[in-house]
Amino acid sequence: LGDHVDIIVDGAIHKAMPHKTYHGRTGKIFNLNKRAVGVVLNKQVRNRVIRKRINVRIEHVRPSNVRTAFVARIKENDILKTAAKKEGKRISTKRIPEAPKT
Repeated sequence: LGDHVDIIVDGAIHKAMPHKTYHGRTGKIFNLNKRAVGVVLNKQVRNRVIRKRINVRIEHVRPSNVRTAFVARIKENDILKTAAKKEGKRISTKRIPEAPKT
């Protein structure tokens, strides 16, 4: 529960196949069943965004890489903070944008 998943439709399995509008979308798991998962995702309808809850069979879902870079950056920052604390220094862990190419 709470994991991010990508909805990728597998054409070989027709049961609990999501609609084509959800193919390639990323959502969060809110419910687990024996053979399916409930996924919450955002769908744009004209001028608004609606939170949709859909039940999708496990074959049409795969783990997402959305948070991997974020989690890796947090772990790296924790290591840098502990090393700086031992030395008695303060460091900034903010992301710095790249300078323009000249």
